[in-house]
Amino acid sequence: MDPNIADGLIQYLMLVALLTFHEYGHAWTAWKCGDDTARLQGRVSLNPVVHIDPIGTVLLPLLMIFMPGAGRFLIGWAKPVPVNPYNLNHPKRDDILVTLAGPGMNLLLAIGLVALARVGMMFQSDQMIELCLRAAGLSLILCFFNLIPVPPLDGSHILRVATGMSHETYANFARFGFIIIIVLLQVPPVRNALGFVTYGTLELLVRTFGVRIALN
Repeated sequence: MDPNIADGLIQYLMLVALLTFHEYGHAWTAWKCGDDTARLQGRVSLNPVVHIDPIGTVLLPLLMIFMPGAGRFLIGWAKPVPVNPYNLNHPKRDDILVTLAGPGMNLLLAIGLVALARVGMMFQSDQMIELCLRAAGLSLILCFFNLIPVPPLDGSHILRVATGMSHETYANFARFGFIIIIVLLQVPPVRNALGFVTYGTLELLVRTFGVRIALN
């Protein structure tokens, strides 16, 4: 197998795992805030199958792996977790908590993965360190990518609550979300900004934990 393809498939497996934790964070938080819609649909689960979105989890990431010149940039999303805001204990506050739970989970995973890379240093395992840091970087990309205010990304829910947008208006806006996201990912300044905040945060975590390895 082409080393670049093998490398891309490893990243893809990381992506699927990280997206699974991301959606689990949403579903678990919604459940704890009073809405059991996701739980009843089996979404409070770490089974990747229940979270797979045909476009965001399969088509787009695999295209980015196999397209010539795609490089190592990889992104995607999972099937949005269903939330009934009328079931939440405190609708506005809990809506924000549920929304931030996904990116928050990715941030916590990144911290844990960098800490695990530090353990890899103790065992002098460069391979373990590299894999942990790559997964941490990908987790941070998902964290910040999902804060972009375009449906179905989490940032759009924050924007809806902050602006008082009706669910009907949001639903109309969301119909074009996938197209907008795909177009945005082709804009160099957007990709550069995402890379800057992602790897700046990763560098901060690496310094904090004292991990000594070159970041690619």
